[in-house]
Formats: sequence, structure tokens, C-alpha cells
Amino acid sequence: MSFEPAAFNAEAVLASVADAVVVLDDKMRVVQWNPGAQRMFGWTLADVLGRQAPIVPDERMAEYHAVLERVRLGTPMSLTTVRVTRSGEHLDVRSSYNRLNGDDGRMAGWVCVLHQHTVTASEIELEQLHMTERAQLVRRLTDVMGDINADLHVDDILDRIVHCLTELTGADAGGFALIQGNSLRLVSITGLSAHLRGFEASLRASLFGELLASGKTVLLATDDTRTLSDLIWSDLEGLHTIALGVSNVQSRPYGALYALYSRRKVGHIELELLELMAAHAGVALGNAMAYQEMVRQRAHEQAIVDASADGISVLDHSGRVRKWNRAAAELTGYAFTDVVGRPPPFPLPVVRGQLVKHRMESGRWLEILLADITGSEERVVDFRDITPAKALEEQKDLFLATAGHELRTPLTVVQGLSTTLDRHWDQMDDLQRHEHVGTIADRAQTMTRLVNNLLLGSQAGTGSLVVRNGVFDVREPLRRAMTAFASLSDKHELCLELPEELPDVYGDPAASDMVISQLLENAFKYSPDGGRVTVSAAEEDGLVAVTVRDEGVGIEPADTERIFERFVQLDVGDRRRFGGIGLGLYIVRRLAREQRGDVTAHADDPGGTRMRFTLQSVN
Repeated sequence: MSFEPAAFNAEAVLASVADAVVVLDDKMRVVQWNPGAQRMFGWTLADVLGRQAPIVPDERMAEYHAVLERVRLGTPMSLTTVRVTRSGEHLDVRSSYNRLNGDDGRMAGWVCVLHQHTVTASEIELEQLHMTERAQLVRRLTDVMGDINADLHVDDILDRIVHCLTELTGADAGGFALIQGNSLRLVSITGLSAHLRGFEASLRASLFGELLASGKTVLLATDDTRTLSDLIWSDLEGLHTIALGVSNVQSRPYGALYALYSRRKVGHIELELLELMAAHAGVALGNAMAYQEMVRQRAHEQAIVDASADGISVLDHSGRVRKWNRAAAELTGYAFTDVVGRPPPFPLPVVRGQLVKHRMESGRWLEILLADITGSEERVVDFRDITPAKALEEQKDLFLATAGHELRTPLTVVQGLSTTLDRHWDQMDDLQRHEHVGTIADRAQTMTRLVNNLLLGSQAGTGSLVVRNGVFDVREPLRRAMTAFASLSDKHELCLELPEELPDVYGDPAASDMVISQLLENAFKYSPDGGRVTVSAAEEDGLVAVTVRDEGVGIEPADTERIFERFVQLDVGDRRRFGGIGLGLYIVRRLAREQRGDVTAHADDPGGTRMRFTLQSVN
């Protein structure tokens, strides 16, 4: 009588098994979950299908990965462990793991069978021994990683992690490979030849690439399952096993920690330690990188603050200086050591966003702004030098007052004489009429000259002066100017000193005429008591220099450049005594420079002023 084996339905078999049976695919996702698993843990098949099994507590996750990785290589494993139910209850279970192969003989996943386990006294003793050893390893790992976390230099951290890896896992050699784009670079090693440091390989073709593609956290490769001799790790003589774990920084793969074995076998405990160390390495590296980024950012911010032309200070909650940049010291004259822990040496705005203008004892004007630093009780003070702007503001005020005065005087005369002529024309004889009309014409000419100077000043300020340069004889405008000014004052003696030979110059005759006339006018104006005014010309090192000397009030050395600014007049005695709007010398310097020349002012000895107008000579 023959016996025929019965055909059984696999799902029916799974449903009838009292134990929990969980089948995982090669990505560790649940594909089968029998009723026994539902009864034991509370989740239905629909709850867990296609997901990672939710029954592994966080503290056992590294152990779980290590066991699955060992089983993947074909070694069934059984161990007592802890699993968690849907309600959060922790169960002592006995777990058995087997590799599941597909029809082609290749690994398709895992089969896990779990049943609740009442621990016997001997098992309790063994478990306690195991837990004691485990606790010692965890404490050692904690101490090691705590020490490593105290280091904030990335390269040092990697070297220490790799060294500690061999100590804790019993590996014969180790290394850390860093992801760089599509490549993998070996940045730290121990137990291997020094020339391997810096070695680069394709990430995709590496074991690490295989690990990343699998979605797992650890990988085990042995010479039983694949050839290892083609890898750089074969530098370790007798290499038979490579274990590696992924290190994530900010939830992204950063690199891999490798443990290499040539003598001893590798169990799930070593894999568990490797995964824990790789995870801790990611944390330590993340901390170090965050610290270095913070240092870099602070250095960047400090460089910006130090390079700022504005004074910048940080105040604490009491308004005392904590930070004081270089510009702050330069603007105020106070070094950091002078102000730290004290209030700043100027008043602060009462209202946030308000601008305060303050004049320091040095005469420098500051514009001060105060703002809060979000998330702290500190405040930042920004202050800048507005002395030039303040001076320009004063100069403009002076210009408006001066221009108004200069225009009002001739306008008053013109208006008065025009009204007199209109009302009393018939009562006046021809001589009186001619005198009044002549005075009106003279005052109108004065206003025209003033307005022309204003227009020229505006053009000079925008760089739009029209100058037509060419070659000419500078003696001609000198002679014309002498003729025009000779009869203007009976208190001044006007002298012209010209050499017998003088080379032609490059420039604009009309512009040069204006420059010479303005210099003569100033010589007369600032020598109100009369005296000699000397005009001379001479050749000097490729230049022709025209010099106008007077014996007047003179000039202070500090004013020899300032008088060429707009709206600036000499502060000598009663400034209204000399009049003017402070544009003449500003205009002539720009006219001279448009001719590739210059005008400079010098105090003369023993008194008076010497003005020097230079043009390029043409030989």
C-alpha cells in the first residue's frame, strides 16, 4: 500500500500555528502576519502589512538588526529577548529566525517565530550574566562615546571612533569611509597600511552602496558568501569577514564604520555594538560639525563686524558694553578695555528705532541707532561718523545765508534805484539818470557773476565742466588779467614777472583766464589794507607754474586744502568783511584739473598767501 503526502494550504498552516509567525521581505517589511501574531501583539495584518514590524522596542533595535544580518548569511538563530505589544506591554519572548529563500535560491526575506517565554531560574541566571556583560559593554560604549563627544574636531573624532571600534568589538582592523558625492573616501583607519588613508572608490559599487540600497543599518559580508580579495580591505591578511554600519548626520547618510575580522568569528553582539557605535559616531560628528559651523559663522560675523565702517557694540541687559568692534574704538577714541562692563560713552536712543545725533568731545559727530537682539536681553548699538555730513549741512546753511546776503545787497540797490527812476524820472537831470542806470548795471553785473559762479559750481560738482584743451601761450591770459585788474584798486600795487622765454602749455585759454582772474580777485579781496600783488610764471620740471602772491591776511596750514571745498571761506576776523559764497576756489581747482593741471595754496613768508596754478608745458 503506497502513502501519498497530503497537499496543505500554506495560509491554513500559518493560521493554525499557535505561535506568532512573522514573515519579512528583504527590506525587513512585513508580508505575512498570522493570527497568532495578532493575538500576541494586538496588531492586525492590515495594520502592519508593508511596514517595518512595530514589535521591536527602541532599546532592542540594534540587537534585532544584528540578528537579522547574521541570519541573512544562512545561520538560523534563536534567542530570548523582549518585544512590545500594541498597548505598550513588554513581553519576554523566545524568537527564532530563519532565512527565507525564493524559487531561484536567492534570499527573499526572513521567517520569525515568536512565543511567550516563561524564564526558568537557569535562564534567568544566564540572562542576568548576559545582561551584566551587556551592561558592561554599554557602559564602556557610553564612556567611550562621552569622551569622543567632548572632542570637537571631526578628524580626531573619526580616528578615536575607529580605534575604539576594534577595542569594543574585537575587530582586527577598522576604518571610516566618508561619502563625497558619488564617491567613498577612506578618511580614518586602524590596523591597516597607512597608504590606504585617502583611498577613493565608487560609492555605488561598494559594500556601503549595497547597504544603502538595502535600507538597512548594518551589513555583514564573509568569504563564504562572496569574494573579499578584490576589496581594498584585503590589505588585512586572512580577512574573512567585513561588518559595516551606516553613520547618519542630521538624518542623512554621512559615512560608514567598518570592522574587519581575520581571526575570530563575528556574532550578533559585535554587530549590535557596531551599529550602536556607528549611530553614536553620527551624533558626535553632527555635534562637531555643528560646533565648527557655529565657530565659522561667528568668525564670519565677527569679520563682517570688524570690517564694518560703522561702530558696533553689544550691550547686556543692564546696558553695559560686552562687545566693541574696531570701528567703535576708532570713532570714539575708546578701546574695548576702556568701555567693557560700562555704559557706552554716548547717549542711547530712548525709543527703539530712533536716531540720536551726538557730538563727542573730539568734535566728531555720531548718529546712533539701538536695536534689540531677538531671543535675548542683549541690545546692539550701531553708530556712524556723520561729521562730514554735519559739516556739509553747516556749509549749506552758511551758503544759503551767504548767497541770500550777496544777492540781497545788489537787489536792494537795483530795486531802490529803479523805483526812484520810475517815480522821479521827470525831476531828475540827465547826469542823475545816467548815474542811477550805471549803478543798476554794475549791481546787475555783480548778480550775473554770482549766478554764473553758482552754475559753474554745480557743473564742477557733477563733473560736467566744459573745457577745450589745446596748446597756447599762457602769457596772453596773464597780460589780459593784469590789464583788467590794474585799475580796480588804488591801494594795491600789481606786478607781473615773466621770463624772456616760456614754453607753451597744454590747456584751455578761456578756463585759464578764469583761474588767473579768480586768483587775482582773491588776492585783492584778502588783502583789504592793500599792498603788493605779484604775478609770476616759470618753468619747473615739465610744468609751467603761475604764482599769485599777496601781502594780506594769510592762511593757516590747516586751511590750505579746506578752502578748495564747496561753500568754505576763511575764518579770519569778521567773515562778512570779505563776502562771497565759497565757490571760487572750488571752481578754479576743478578747471585746473580738467586741464591736467592743479591749483594749490601756501602760506607765504613773512605774511600773505601764495597761490600756485600749474599746467603741463609743451616743448
